[in-house]
Amino acid sequence: MTFEERARAVMKLGFTERQGRFLATVALHSGVCMDRHYCSFAGIRHGQKTQDFFEDLVDRRFATAYRCAHGRARIFHLHRRGLYEAIGEPDSRFRRPTPIARAIDRMMLLDGVFASRDITWLATERDKVTHFTRLFHSRIDREELPHLTFGRADAKTTRYFPDKLPIGVHSDGGTYVFTYLVNRDLPVDFRPFLYRHAGLFRALPRWTIRLLVPLHLADATAPYEAAWREEFASPLRLSTADELRWYFEERRRLEQGSGTTTSVDQARYARARDAFGAPRYRVFYRTWLRQGPTALRELVSPVLADAIARRTGQLETQVLRHPYLHLAPLVTTS
Repeated sequence: MTFEERARAVMKLGFTERQGRFLATVALHSGVCMDRHYCSFAGIRHGQKTQDFFEDLVDRRFATAYRCAHGRARIFHLHRRGLYEAIGEPDSRFRRPTPIARAIDRMMLLDGVFASRDITWLATERDKVTHFTRLFHSRIDREELPHLTFGRADAKTTRYFPDKLPIGVHSDGGTYVFTYLVNRDLPVDFRPFLYRHAGLFRALPRWTIRLLVPLHLADATAPYEAAWREEFASPLRLSTADELRWYFEERRRLEQGSGTTTSVDQARYARARDAFGAPRYRVFYRTWLRQGPTALRELVSPVLADAIARRTGQLETQVLRHPYLHLAPLVTTS
């Protein structure tokens, strides 16, 4: 379904065009919102119209309201199955209860989406897979799309775009914006995000990673920028990659108990352990365990470094201007 089709389907539930577009956006990207989100979307001040709209949502059981323990802030959780059926996502995880910390993260992402209304946003796994499959046809393998595989043998399940973050498509159809929510001081989860998306970035003509940064973490962007440059702008030499492969193989053998310290060149292993002790390699080891030897291509390929040099691949920061920490006392949504 296109967004316009989704919005029209929501309108048939008894909402105006503006309300239908707003509810479709919230249901696709977060499942939770506040009064101010509607005001921002509609370009109006908070008043009787906004109050009536949300009271109607609650009265008709489309949403449940949760009030902050201190102050007047409220979070609305959209959970009516008919609403999600209208947008083609009847089993959306957004209908389920969610801890307040996760709800706040989702509202940060919603703020990022509303800040760029000129961009078409891909929200669901199905939308993203369909879009990029049609875009590339057979030029890249489906397994090069960001994914995680769970289970073993015949019980494997693959989830594509597992980070569940909005991806924007500019009106030119060739420039993509990949959002990433900064919710930690250090880029512990950011490096795996980069590894998962590296194959897709190499295939796109223009891409931007947009860091969405809440005010209370505005000073934490430097480590993220450093991690991005280290991972994408500094490809490994082939000789270094060969040594890294050897170290990873030996480390795995030792961890699995299929080798002993006496069967390893201990001096070489000690040198490699020291050389590859940085966060870049510690995080990449987990990726290598999942993907195997082909994962090393991402560290050797100069394609992403060239894109950064030409500025067809960029990292940008968007500081979210709204406060969020005061929402913490809210109860869990349901």
